[in-house]
Amino acid sequence: MQTLRTIATFVLLLLSVWLGGTCTTDAAPRSTVTAAVGQPAGGQQDRILFILASATVHGTSTLPASVSFGEVVHAWDVFHAAGYAVDFVSPDGGAVPILDDYVSDDVAHRLDDARIMRGLRGTVTPAQIDPTQYRAVYYVGGSNAMYGVAENVALQRIAMQVYEGNGGVISAVCHGTAGIVNLQLAGGQYLVSGKRISGYPEEHERQDAPYFHQFPFLIRQTVVSRGGAFRTVESDDPHVEVDGRLVTGQNYASATPVAQAVVEALRVHTVQASNQAAAQP
Repeated sequence: MQTLRTIATFVLLLLSVWLGGTCTTDAAPRSTVTAAVGQPAGGQQDRILFILASATVHGTSTLPASVSFGEVVHAWDVFHAAGYAVDFVSPDGGAVPILDDYVSDDVAHRLDDARIMRGLRGTVTPAQIDPTQYRAVYYVGGSNAMYGVAENVALQRIAMQVYEGNGGVISAVCHGTAGIVNLQLAGGQYLVSGKRISGYPEEHERQDAPYFHQFPFLIRQTVVSRGGAFRTVESDDPHVEVDGRLVTGQNYASATPVAQAVVEALRVHTVQASNQAAAQP
């Protein structure tokens, strides 16, 4: 019986690797997170909004999809250390999917970190968010980021209020870049137009795998069609593009440097705003 269980576990692991998206690392054995909806935290602390996808499957299939847990943790650590509070929003609110294959060994213990898990178990809906309270948004990757975020009008409005209304930063990592492809400035121009952008390119996907054929669009192709300059590296090394107040990273390894670049962009913007205010008569 034990032998059969071992064989079954091995087969399921191979199947999961074959069916799932990228932006993943080797996973620790953990369960999908479920719980009730929460509320954004209060207080006057400067805040950053993590935008996550609610989708649990790829498109119309039954192929499982997930948030990239490490892309949450690594960015959260940087923002927390810099003194920012973090809130979590998703299209549907409530718990977001966290599958085993999307939890790397180095962050598996953080599934017990109540500070992070409280937000992931109870993401708020866009209607519960006051976008004037945020300095930046951060689009989290994972295979499910391809679904339900880019076309969500309420999330688009939040992001553009932060960017144009608040003078804040828009950031994304890996498949999270899918979430920004439809964002438009007040004048109708696409946010990515004329900007240097990175994200997970379709040529790095397993294009013969079933999940890939569920993608509603391709990240590089769409960014380029919107007038953006899409830049990547061939390796799995971190790669970040900073173009003004737009910060994007290519892959899982880029989560930390993306967050660091956001913190720096906010610092520079604050200094510039202070200098401009001081120069006024």
